[in-house]
Amino acid sequence: MTHEREIELRENYLRVMEKIENAKARRSMAGEVKLLAATKTVPAEDVCYLIENCGLKLCGENHAQEFVAKYDAVKAVGGEMDFIGHLQTNKVKYVAGKAGLIHSVDSLRLAAEIERICIKNGTTQDVLVEVNIGEEESKSGVAPAEVADFVASLGQFERINVRGMMTMAPKCEKIGEMRKYFAESYRIFLDIFTKKSYNIREAVLSMGMSDSYECAIEEGSNIVRVGSAIFGSRIYK
Repeated sequence: MTHEREIELRENYLRVMEKIENAKARRSMAGEVKLLAATKTVPAEDVCYLIENCGLKLCGENHAQEFVAKYDAVKAVGGEMDFIGHLQTNKVKYVAGKAGLIHSVDSLRLAAEIERICIKNGTTQDVLVEVNIGEEESKSGVAPAEVADFVASLGQFERINVRGMMTMAPKCEKIGEMRKYFAESYRIFLDIFTKKSYNIREAVLSMGMSDSYECAIEEGSNIVRVGSAIFGSRIYK
């Protein structure tokens, strides 16, 4: 890695952290907001530099292949890895029991496979329920009206710990339009995941990306998934 790249990564990371702190100050509720660095297509070297030198603690991968490729390097320098993308059942074996959180559980079929792999390996898995807050046909996730029933149905799996929910707002021309989706997500989150009956300590609401994380924090997010604002624009295959 070049010295110029190191400077770029450090400055971007510190800028994002400053914006997170400012957004926290603007929101009425207190509490920690975690930065998850979304590392899709990013070399492990860049990720490990931020962990070792800048204070990054958590990153997340969208694809099982990249998760596996970076897992050992990230863990070796003290980082944690979540899985944040759509997870196919035939790829669960690469992720379950290793990811700190799987952010994208949206079907009983997927949950059953996570349970099976965890039983096989003698592990457990923390998960978030993915909510399709915009009810978009092109996106996965549980419909808002079905979240409560789906969460209840996950109680049948002894190796799965439901920690909260994740959502992605639809593409909007203005941040104000996106805000309403975050506010609705937070309402659902409060209704379901802060109830003592679920016995969730420090329930997680994962929402907000590079173009929206400040707004998401203001509306109640406590994990933001930020990629390009840290690593720069990326070319996806």
